[in-house]
Amino acid sequence: MPAADPAPATESTAQRGVEDPLPGDRRTWSTVSGWCAGVSDSTGFGVAAFVLIVANAAVLGVETYPGTARAWHIELRVAETFFLVAFTAELAIRMAAFGRHPGRFFRDGWNVFDFIVVVAAFVPVVRENATILRLLRLARVLRAVRMFPQVRVIIHAAWKSLPGALSFLVVGALVLYIYAMLGWMLFADELPDHYGSLGRACLTLFFLMALDGLGDMVREGLEVSRWTALYFGSYVLVSSFLLVNLLIGVVITSLEDARASERPQPTPQASEPEEIRRRVAEVRTALEALEAAMESSGPGRRTPPEVPRDTRRPMPPTDRHRTD
Repeated sequence: MPAADPAPATESTAQRGVEDPLPGDRRTWSTVSGWCAGVSDSTGFGVAAFVLIVANAAVLGVETYPGTARAWHIELRVAETFFLVAFTAELAIRMAAFGRHPGRFFRDGWNVFDFIVVVAAFVPVVRENATILRLLRLARVLRAVRMFPQVRVIIHAAWKSLPGALSFLVVGALVLYIYAMLGWMLFADELPDHYGSLGRACLTLFFLMALDGLGDMVREGLEVSRWTALYFGSYVLVSSFLLVNLLIGVVITSLEDARASERPQPTPQASEPEEIRRRVAEVRTALEALEAAMESSGPGRRTPPEVPRDTRRPMPPTDRHRTD
């Protein structure tokens, strides 16, 4: 009795002759991550997160009123628990959107900030300290910066301008110290309230940097000597115009760099080593296919490769073939 034919395979992967690329657990995880990616990229999700941040800020402000905080103590605690759960769920959805590569979530500095702010609330030491817990709740308000690209650019520019701002502070401190010592030597006896010591001189010049009380100070200095106009004029020129304009230039340059970094970058093409490896793999595949075809034709039936027609050239005539 002939053997029964095997049951026909279903049209999933058996007829294609390949294995299922995604096992059951991976298909499930891929479906969940795809759903989370769609939810996190939707406009409603961002609006809901922003509403939660604003509501959290409002509740945090209500707690500053002692009478209201005592009257609504239980309701405020329930609201805080609700916000903590909501922010945790929002963070979990955004992390799950990265699928089996959650490490990519932490490549963005704002995501790291959100993770620290949300997860730190579950640390027992933090929850027992009311001051640290309030600071974390206050930090949740800063999460709204991530939702506004222009505000994010400004924050990024302020961060990138810190090295230049530190250099500005060093130069400004040197200018302030030099003019404070000159003022102490010139006006210590006549204007002791403003230049009686180095500290008072620095404080006076700090306010003069913003042109606050400059007229009164110049009049008092002119009563001492007319040459004091040169002292105050040079200080205002260096501090209020030169240094401030330098600081503005540093901030504008950092702002342009931040805007450039926020623009979408073009997709990088494959590098040269990857292109070489790809071509080598193609050549290797072609050689294996040619070798298999030659082996299937048999050792006795190998035919020489056919020369292309365009490469066949007639032999040049010799003296034997000439009739003349």
